[in-house]
Amino acid sequence: MTNNSRRTFIKQSALAAGSLVTMPLVSEGSFFNSSADDTIKVALVGCGGRGTGAALQALLTKQNVKLVAMADAFRDRIDECYNALMADDLSDIAGVPGNVKKRVAVKEEHKFVGFDGYLKAIPLADVVILTTPPGFRPLHFEEVVKQGKHAFVEKPMATDPAGIKRVLDAAQIAKQKKLNIVVGLQRHYQNSYRELFGRFKDGLIGDIVSAQAWWNNDGVWVRERKPGMTEMEYQMRNWYYFNWVCGDHIVEQHIHNIDVINWFKGDYPVKAQGMGGREVRKGKDFGEIFDHHYVEFQYADGTIMNSQCRHIKGTLSKVDELIMGTKGSIHCDAGRITDRKGNTLHQFDTKKENNPYQSEHDELFEAIAKGEYKFADAENGARSTMTAILGRMATYSGQVVEFDKALNSGLSLQPAQYSWDADMPSKPDANGLYACAVPGVTKYMI
Repeated sequence: MTNNSRRTFIKQSALAAGSLVTMPLVSEGSFFNSSADDTIKVALVGCGGRGTGAALQALLTKQNVKLVAMADAFRDRIDECYNALMADDLSDIAGVPGNVKKRVAVKEEHKFVGFDGYLKAIPLADVVILTTPPGFRPLHFEEVVKQGKHAFVEKPMATDPAGIKRVLDAAQIAKQKKLNIVVGLQRHYQNSYRELFGRFKDGLIGDIVSAQAWWNNDGVWVRERKPGMTEMEYQMRNWYYFNWVCGDHIVEQHIHNIDVINWFKGDYPVKAQGMGGREVRKGKDFGEIFDHHYVEFQYADGTIMNSQCRHIKGTLSKVDELIMGTKGSIHCDAGRITDRKGNTLHQFDTKKENNPYQSEHDELFEAIAKGEYKFADAENGARSTMTAILGRMATYSGQVVEFDKALNSGLSLQPAQYSWDADMPSKPDANGLYACAVPGVTKYMI
């Protein structure tokens, strides 16, 4: 990769969602000032775009962090990630006057390729970054907890109810072991959202009566099938479009907005019903997922969250949350709170905004360096993920689906084994097309 392509690759990875403020400047003195005996060793499991970004953010913290191991099913992913982090000059992207590569200490023999690579990488580290596609998250998180490692765990936490149960069980053990677990629902680490939540807890809008959540935009990448690929390799390369490994975009992306409502509500829905389908993404490259979902989530007290997500080019782009209370409303993306007549009660100062993708790593590694136990995000991450899965089950079936029944259903979308010649749960027909859910026909026996 050329220097320019490396910079482009890592910029896209680090900014992830693409609409965040630039990383704050860090002085040379605070960036590389730690002694060798306080090194925090990091293993990266999942070396794609998000993994590269998360690794960079870990390496940009003030603590003495060293990346010592990398694991991915594909060797080319490891190489692309490693080369990006080893670029000679990242100052125009990272905002720091030092080279990130000073903190990359991955020996060739510590680059682990294959489905079992995580088992070899995790023992080498103090902190593990889990950024594979989410279908693998329960398996990897269980191993992290088993080995007693702190972790940054990217959302979502699973793609099916059986996976969520595994994560919840592991989360309880992580608490017992006092492992710091940060989940990549970064709005919890964003200054504007934290300030809005504080004003909400002060009673500025009263009690929540309803909420709305949106993730509507053009969609994401598509990766074509290459000659010689097995079905497993193709589905992993084009993972966004297969439910066992992605969960559909309501789970993979819209979880952010759904989680915000759960956070402010302090609870999770008890049931959901909705509608969805495929209007434009119908070709063989788009696997089995929908391109739009609309869900009505209901909480125990009767509060309704109306949720919508859509991946259709040329339509309204909107990623936001609106929380309505008895005395006013919170307009999350705008950082504004208004009364019932629309008058502004509070406005967040955008000059105080941070890069939450960086802050979640800053706070995690600071706590670890100080020997503090501060973060136990896994349970909320799992339950918000389950909320999104609940929405998918409701739109796929067209029926009312209850949270507890779905969670305890044992439903698993995973292949029987993780191998390149595995018998996949979804396979193409003679025309290369994959079957997808049909509301009113698709049923869940729960």
